Order: sequence, then C-alpha cells, then structure tokens
Amino acid sequence: MAFSNVDALRRRSGVTKTIKLVGAAALAVALALPSMAAQADDWIGTWTASVQPVWEPDFPVPTNIPRNLWNQTVRQTVRASIGGKQVRVVFTNEYGTQPLLIGAAHVALADKGAAIVAGSDRKLTFGGKDSIEIPPGAPAISDPVALDVAPLAKLSVSLFVPRTEPTSSMHWDGHDTAYIVAGDQTAAADFKPDSSIVSRVYLSGVMVDAAADARAIVTFGDSITDGDGSTVDGFDRWPDNLAARLVQAGGAPVAVLNQGISGAKILKDRMGVNALARFDRDVLNQPHVTTVTLMMGINDIGWPGSGLAPNDKQPTAEEIIAGYQQLVTRAHLHGLRIIGVTLTPFGDSFAGTPFEGYYSEAKEKIRVAVNEWIRNSGEFDGVIDFDKAVRDPAKPSHIQAQFDKGDHLHPNPAGYKAMAEAIDLGMLLGNK
Repeated sequence: MAFSNVDALRRRSGVTKTIKLVGAAALAVALALPSMAAQADDWIGTWTASVQPVWEPDFPVPTNIPRNLWNQTVRQTVRASIGGKQVRVVFTNEYGTQPLLIGAAHVALADKGAAIVAGSDRKLTFGGKDSIEIPPGAPAISDPVALDVAPLAKLSVSLFVPRTEPTSSMHWDGHDTAYIVAGDQTAAADFKPDSSIVSRVYLSGVMVDAAADARAIVTFGDSITDGDGSTVDGFDRWPDNLAARLVQAGGAPVAVLNQGISGAKILKDRMGVNALARFDRDVLNQPHVTTVTLMMGINDIGWPGSGLAPNDKQPTAEEIIAGYQQLVTRAHLHGLRIIGVTLTPFGDSFAGTPFEGYYSEAKEKIRVAVNEWIRNSGEFDGVIDFDKAVRDPAKPSHIQAQFDKGDHLHPNPAGYKAMAEAIDLGMLLGNK
C-alpha cells in the first residue's frame, strides 16, 4: 500500500515506524504491518534541491554549467538543517535520457573550499556496491552510513562519473560552490579544482535518521526562496535563516527543505516545471513533512512581455489564485498545513536591462490583488507577510533600498534576514 504522505498513514494506522524512501521521482513508501514496525528504519530530509532540466538555447539566461562531464569528480557542499547519526544521499537522473553511471560517491563533513574534515570521510554504497547506474527519470538513494551530523553542519558530497554524462538533471541557482576535478577524487582530503560552478548536478537530497518527534517544513517557491541575492557559500537565504532560528528555539527537530527554483512559476514551465506539476515530488512525497510555505507567482506576473517571455499572455490575478487553490486542496488532502506567503515588491525590476518590462503599473495591480487574496481569503492555514517585511513604506510597490540586491526584485542578505525574522514560529509550527 503506497501513500505519498507517510505521516498521514502513520496517524491512521497507529504504526510508529515506517520505511521511508524519497528521491527525484519521489516515492514515499509505508509498509503498514505492525509486526514489521520494530525492524523498520526511519529517515527525514535535512537538505534538498529541486531538480530542473537544462533549458533550450533560445532562452536568454545562460546555465554556466558544463554540457557534460567525463572522468571527473564533482564535490558539492550542502548545509544540514537538522542533525542525525546516520546519513543517506539522494542522487538523480530525473531529466536524463540515458542511464547515468555514478562510479563512486563519498560524503564527509565539509571544511574550507574543496577540503573535508579529517576523519569524516565515508564511502557511499548502493545495495552494498560502490557504483550504480541510474535509469532515466529515476533517483538513487545510497545505503546509510554512520556520520555524526550536527544541526546546521556543512556536508561535502563527492561523486565520480567515469564516462561521458550529460548534465541533464541540475539545480541551476545553487549559490554554493561545486568543485570539479579530473579523475576519481571522491576520497581526497582536499584537491585543487580544475573548475567550479555554483549549480547542483545529479544531487537532490541528503537525509538523516529521523528522531521520533522530527518533522519537516518545505519552503516551496521561486528565486526569492532559492536565494538569488544571497551570499555564495554564505548560507544566508531566508530558509537558511529560518532553519537557524528553529535550531536556536530548541524543541523537537524541524527540518527546513528548500524547494525553490529560480524562475519558477505557478502556471507555466521554463526554468523548471510549473508548481502544479512538481508539487507531488517536491512537497507531498517528502518524509515527515507537516507544513509547506508557498511563495510563488511573481514570475507569472513579471515574465510576460519582458525579454524572458516576450510572447507570453499576461495571466490574471484570478488565474494565479486558481493555481493557489489547487495547491491548497492537494496539501489538505494529504494532511499538510499550507502557509501563504505574500509576494514582495518588484517596482522597477530589471529597468535598463534586457529584461525591462518585468514591472509595470498594470502588473503591480495584479500583485496587489494576489496579496490581498493571500492575506484575506482564509484558505491558507496561516500567512507570512514578506511584502510588509521588506517594502518601502513611502513607496509600497518598491523594496526598501537597504534590502535590495540591486535589481529591485531580489532581496540581499539583510533582506533575507529580515524576512526570516518576520516569521511567527508559533503560527508556522501550528502551535497557535
């Protein structure tokens, strides 16, 4: 019996231990057999990156990643949100059209640059084997390894591809440095990279053994959730700041899983599939998820008529709201709380650039209407008002200068910190 939200099953069946699997194809399988419960293990995501396909050459934003890798190691750094004593890593070939061979993979505690902490290196296996060939469209989840991971610890995930592999499954706006070097250097304590990127390749999640009271919050959004405007390698996106607040607050572990995609939209594909299409994979199928925050829609409003989508039809506020309503319904059907997040100001966004036209007064009216619905419809289980947190009181269509990355759309690190601090933790966790 398969369910996309195993916690709902656990509540219904009384089973306190379940087997959890999650990946790019995103299955969460629960075996509701009380006689097996004591033998089952239990896992929760501590870090995620939503997978994207590489877009076509006609799109005016470069990927800045190699088209393929061959006989190379990629070492990628992630930051855990909650800790554990064991680790599993989720690799992905979701958008590949041919099998992906991972020849070797390791996980360790990250040190500076490409270095790892001495004594922390762990070889990853897959069903006891050192390598795995992942079919097109599939994930691969490593076997567990013992590794003491503290909350907010940095982890280093290294993978080696021995043959030519297209970088078909990626996460573009990683905002953390990934180091690329020739040969199998997965076990190296340090190396001098041949090149580096700030995107993810073939990596979609890290899991830890779940404490009995652990739960997860998914932050589902676009570039403002993904972290455009944050510091590369600085871990200062608003979900990062939220994770730190939750650790400081104490209590039961709460994982924060960032499922933002820069350029994401509610209704249309381009820099990743639309929100309605990826909601199951990125939200409903995450183990122990209890709450999702939804901040998306500004690209639906801003892209049409700009250099990003010159021929797209402008959606109405009602059409965007209809998309929200579908996501609310689906979250509630799976027993999740869903928190609406207001769209932040975008006055004069990309003015004087090839993407001019992203903002207009007519588009601002759509944003205002959408925000009014988020605040007042009563359909969400709570509201986070990021618009109020960062807008200029003297000019509410604009972000405050002190919070502006410089493109008048994305916050800077100070803006992301202000946003995270504006979140009522009691409301977010359902305590009031």
